[in-house]
Amino acid sequence: MTTPRPDWLALTTEKAIDPDLTICDPHHHFWDRPGNRYFLEELLEDISGGHNITETVFIECSAMYRKDGPESMSPVGETEFVNGLAAQSASGEYGNTKVASGIVGYADLSLGSKVEEVLEAHIAASPGRFRGIRNSSCWHPSPEITGYKNPPEGLLNSQKFREGYAILGKLNLSFDAWLYHTQIYELVDLANTFPEIPIIMDHIAGPIGIGPYTNKQNQAFEEWSKGISELANCENVCIKLGGFGMPLDGRDWHNKKAPPTSTELAKAMAPYYEHCIESFGVDRCMFESNFPVDKLTTSYTILWNTFKRVSQSYTTSEKSALFRDTARSTYRI
Repeated sequence: MTTPRPDWLALTTEKAIDPDLTICDPHHHFWDRPGNRYFLEELLEDISGGHNITETVFIECSAMYRKDGPESMSPVGETEFVNGLAAQSASGEYGNTKVASGIVGYADLSLGSKVEEVLEAHIAASPGRFRGIRNSSCWHPSPEITGYKNPPEGLLNSQKFREGYAILGKLNLSFDAWLYHTQIYELVDLANTFPEIPIIMDHIAGPIGIGPYTNKQNQAFEEWSKGISELANCENVCIKLGGFGMPLDGRDWHNKKAPPTSTELAKAMAPYYEHCIESFGVDRCMFESNFPVDKLTTSYTILWNTFKRVSQSYTTSEKSALFRDTARSTYRI
């Protein structure tokens, strides 16, 4: 993952559109990587551009795992770390945004029933904030497309994974799914098999624009849109609208002379987001920042301007759902 370039991002600036609209950002990360530190201070700087961010949800990103103890329990360290930042934010000394009001961690569901003790440790590490698990299943045969955490092919269909997945329902936890558009039907089967477990599909199910899909975005869109329509039939599935700042989509925004404007981004993204909204309805869709990952392409202010441009013709209640209500309901904030 390329590191965001502040000087390059500064080449395109905008004022926040509709600054009073309340927003719950349901997808961001915290980490400390070489040349790329993103803690509470950095997030607050990004959201200070004029949008009214009232709450956020942290999504796992392999940060601050425990050094000691069983490997299966190491991801609990991330929840402990983020819960500390959430408590820092909740003090009120750092502004009005309630950062990490919800926390989604990682556990290897392929542990089967043994994962229950890991899930219980997550809950104990962040009582009142821990909401669920993301266990990436991103896989593609192309060597040009690498999956986050390098999961095996067909993870969602494996017996052990499903044994562990069932524990989420027992503990009243949700599942954040991260996969590519070529895998949507695997998630459809999982959702139908466990209709009692809420699923949140991240980044509109990762439409691919690289590798075998280079210069074939129309083909990818056709495949993706059919899969999305089918996934929308699963009433236990919600979807996040965002993630276009990643190189996966093949548009190479980050290699342009200057960052795109919100108008340019909205033009490219609208067909995808509008199809999701038409398929799922506003009560099962939520805009997300995916920061600092999408900071590779655009600033926080311009990204939310993009979402506001896409939804400019929507009613007040529809905007409330897309920008805040669906996220708060889904993550029980």
